[in-house]
Amino acid sequence: MDEFRIRAGNFPRLVAPFVAPLALFFVVCLLLGAIFTGSTPLGAVIGTLATAALLAVLVAKHRRLATGTVVRFSADGVELTDSYGFRVHLRWPDITRIDVVDTQLAGPRRIGRPGGVRVRVEPLRSVGLVGWGERTVPPRVPGWMRERLARVPVDPATGRPEVAIPLGEFDPLWEGGAMGAWVRRHRPDLMGR
Repeated sequence: MDEFRIRAGNFPRLVAPFVAPLALFFVVCLLLGAIFTGSTPLGAVIGTLATAALLAVLVAKHRRLATGTVVRFSADGVELTDSYGFRVHLRWPDITRIDVVDTQLAGPRRIGRPGGVRVRVEPLRSVGLVGWGERTVPPRVPGWMRERLARVPVDPATGRPEVAIPLGEFDPLWEGGAMGAWVRRHRPDLMGR
């Protein structure tokens, strides 16, 4: 069995989808701070501090994600677990393809004023394994996530949902490394070589 963890240095990749909402948050806090204090410089300080606090929350979430998310390869298949209680398991025969995997970190709804600036957090995109597998979801997940998971295709023969394991989040060059070696050993047909 081999275990792989998310690299600690990939924080910029995690925060990239949040740049537009953070910028909008800064502008709103700056404006509100300037209005309530009557001072634009003080409004800028309030906007900066509020945005820094929100960024600190993202840093804490990234740290928890990086230390608690593990992908395990074994003779049985591939399993992903994280510190929030999600678990995805794919047996080798049930993997259908290597494809782009979208990992949605926040609700897909746009925020902002109708007719004005509207932003949303885009999903992280990476290459990974997709197939019919098992998924365990923690009891407390947001409604938008439950709705999204309810719409996932289900294998008509087994009733198992289509699941994905984003190996590119662990190593963007995984196909040429140790994870790729596991896939080539158990499912060389997926690698196209």
